[in-house]
Amino acid sequence: MEEKKSSLLHKISKVISDFFNPLVSLIIFFVYMSTREYTFKESLLYFLPILLMIIAPVVIWLIWNVKTGRYTNMDVSNRVQRKTLYVFIAACVVVYLIFHYIRNGYIDLVMLFILVLLFALQISNFFIKSSMHTAFNIFVAALFFTLDWKMGLVWLGIASLVGLTRIILKRHTVKEVFMGAGIAFMVSFIYLYCNIQFQH
Repeated sequence: MEEKKSSLLHKISKVISDFFNPLVSLIIFFVYMSTREYTFKESLLYFLPILLMIIAPVVIWLIWNVKTGRYTNMDVSNRVQRKTLYVFIAACVVVYLIFHYIRNGYIDLVMLFILVLLFALQISNFFIKSSMHTAFNIFVAALFFTLDWKMGLVWLGIASLVGLTRIILKRHTVKEVFMGAGIAFMVSFIYLYCNIQFQH
């Protein structure tokens, strides 16, 4: 009975952890923001470059590396394998930031802070394998806070749940989840501060 219970907990944790991976959480935020802030055409113009320059290349990169055996799984919870993933995602974000700046004449603050978060996680990866799932979901909660504080609180709850699933699935230790959360809280705080400054 105990075995069955723990296997059910494991299955539920896997579903939560897989669904709220950094890419899906960010897509949910962008879709939510687009429907609130933009018309359908504006949403497409904003979201398509992100999809083509960041999301699609990262998904293809992950699938290709898992298929060729360079990555153990789509989670990339191996510390050594993570290094190339961070570099690849950062390169995609930089390309998008340059494109956005040339096209619109200003820097996309959200993407700039995603880059900052990636660099912070990459630096921490040399010492401890911080939880990327936890970190990104906490940052997504901060993004939601700028639009709707209730959604921000809901997503903070989701981030906590995701952190818990990473421990249950043994993808991370408690220390690694707290490290990811700590980095994300720091980056999120600076992002929220900058966001308030730009609004005034």
